[in-house]
Amino acid sequence: MSLGDHLGELRMRLIRSILAVALGAAAILAFYDPVLKFLTRPYRNLCDERSDFNCDGSLFALGPLDGLSARMKIAGYGGLILALPVLLWQIWRFIVPALSSKEKKYTIPFIASSVILFASGCALAYWTLSRALEFLISWSGTDVNQAFQITKYVSLVTLMILAFGVGFLTPLLIVFLQLAGVLTPKTLLKQWRIAIVVIFFTAAIITPSGDPITLMALGLPLTLLYFVAIFVGFLATRKRSRQAD
Repeated sequence: MSLGDHLGELRMRLIRSILAVALGAAAILAFYDPVLKFLTRPYRNLCDERSDFNCDGSLFALGPLDGLSARMKIAGYGGLILALPVLLWQIWRFIVPALSSKEKKYTIPFIASSVILFASGCALAYWTLSRALEFLISWSGTDVNQAFQITKYVSLVTLMILAFGVGFLTPLLIVFLQLAGVLTPKTLLKQWRIAIVVIFFTAAIITPSGDPITLMALGLPLTLLYFVAIFVGFLATRKRSRQAD
């Protein structure tokens, strides 16, 4: 393909991806109230469990644009999450012409594992949200009433869910680098100490709350997935070397 054909292909993939995100955002807007209730459930449950926190699970709009801003953020991030399979498919279809016939067989495993890992990260973020909020609220003191602004709460929750989801995709990158020959399983095993430091440092940066509970909840699974990715890359590269022989 010529450069113009590549640019035309890229434009088509971008348009389809944008349309998928827009349709996902429209679906979230149609069910905005149930989605907002779902996102605030950990906060409401925490307020019911801890009467000493002086909160009732309500969110407050401190300006006329807060409600609209929160709705657009939820729709945007939610549309991105719903459109993830389509986005991954468009990315794969764009790069697949440059792959060999043997490499193209990884299409289904790539899409399926990406969706599963991303969904697992989002679920883990939602599960640890109440414990993270409990840790953060406990630092306020017993005489402080909790009044969360809706835009700030929505930003915290959505960014936390996306951070976990994207973080859980890093094992796929490690496997891909091994298949491409950029890294070897032996090198990754030798550098495991540095890798763990990088994992926890990155987790501390991308998690918006910055609390130790969220840091451990993201860092420990990513450490485990790091070694799983090395094992998968070892099996894949060994099989390919045997076929080459």
